[in-house]
Amino acid sequence: MTDSNPRKVAFNALRDVVLKGAYAEVALDRAFSQATLSPQNYGLVSELVYGIVRRQRTLDALIDQFASKPASEQPPKLRLILQLGFYQLRYLTQVPPSAAVDTSVELAKSNHLGKLSRVVNGILRQYIRQREKEGDPLHLPNDPIQKLGIQHSFPDWLIQLWCDEFGEATADQLGIWFNQSPNLDLRINPLKTTPEALEKALTEANIAYSPLPFVPLGLRLSSGVGKIEQLPGFTEGWWTVQDFSAQLVSYLLSPQAGETIIDACAAPGGKTTHIAELMGDEGKIWACDRAESRLKKVTNNAQRLQLKSIETRVGDARELSQFQNTADRVLIDAPCSGLGTLHRRTDLRWRQTPENLVQLAKLQQEILTATATWVKPNGILVYATCTINPLENEDVIQAFLSHHPEWKIEAPPETFPAQSLVSSSGWLKVIPTEHNSDGFFMVRLRR
Repeated sequence: MTDSNPRKVAFNALRDVVLKGAYAEVALDRAFSQATLSPQNYGLVSELVYGIVRRQRTLDALIDQFASKPASEQPPKLRLILQLGFYQLRYLTQVPPSAAVDTSVELAKSNHLGKLSRVVNGILRQYIRQREKEGDPLHLPNDPIQKLGIQHSFPDWLIQLWCDEFGEATADQLGIWFNQSPNLDLRINPLKTTPEALEKALTEANIAYSPLPFVPLGLRLSSGVGKIEQLPGFTEGWWTVQDFSAQLVSYLLSPQAGETIIDACAAPGGKTTHIAELMGDEGKIWACDRAESRLKKVTNNAQRLQLKSIETRVGDARELSQFQNTADRVLIDAPCSGLGTLHRRTDLRWRQTPENLVQLAKLQQEILTATATWVKPNGILVYATCTINPLENEDVIQAFLSHHPEWKIEAPPETFPAQSLVSSSGWLKVIPTEHNSDGFFMVRLRR
């Protein structure tokens, strides 16, 4: 197999992110399609691209400190090359410092930066010398918000949000946690296999795994398992990739065989298919989403898992009045800021804004108000988000209950597998640093 230069491949992907506004995963897929890489270098390129997108504030702080011009005034290509060099020096123990410098200098030359290649060499070697003398050479400000923001590479507003909600110590822990690679959790499909059969197949394929806490049909795989589609049981529909905190949502809904269930914001279908599995694929599940293209993912997932009880409906949940008083249970996996999944969505920390959170809270309130009319008297509604931001969670629920006295928070059913996570208020808030999972909020309401 011929091998492309992994730093050049990473540089090309990062250039699309910075200069064209591409999402990191899209840019990375495009770069991979144009290169031939060994498995080892495939992993290196992924680490460089995702890592640099995550850590860009820290890397820019190093450029500000060691270069004659701040990062914001550097030519875009030079800035990217310096970020690549600093990332390898600061975060990759498997890359020798000399190799990190030399490959960065070569990148400068191949991108026709001329004498600036010597600038790259000087800046990176100065960093190495200073690190050898005094340890970590990164200068951090005294302001606690800015300090954590630069240290962990998050915008100040997000650090402030965490400090206000959880305190400075937990904000520090969240910053560390969200810079780690995400877990790979599987949800076993009991209609097609058993935990024992899947565990046997994984063992035979030399794939390490461990049972998940709280969820009875979950496994966590070790990192570096390769392509998902090539894992044992994928084609046969034995399992679905789903973080354990997301698996809890359908258990909280507790759907029963023969019922009519509506998943108001269903795509790509992880929770929809879990509902079908919990019902034994007996009953009717309406999977709704306003984007037809996203609903195709629900259909594809249902077909792979061989589930028959799911039908899709294109439409905005706020406008589907035909569902009034038709559902035994409704799930709202609400559109949200995604601030509980920052480790999975590497550039989300830079794309999200405080203003957008306010707009999302308004949208969530509108969806909750509209879909509550779908529930039959004495029926159940579960509201869930993959964020730990009170504005989108507790505040939305409290505002809804204050205007709809016919609804109340209900404790999870006795069969719910994570009773210890339920708060005194009746809802669940899964904090990533406490449970090594995505951040999630969920609450069960009864009409």
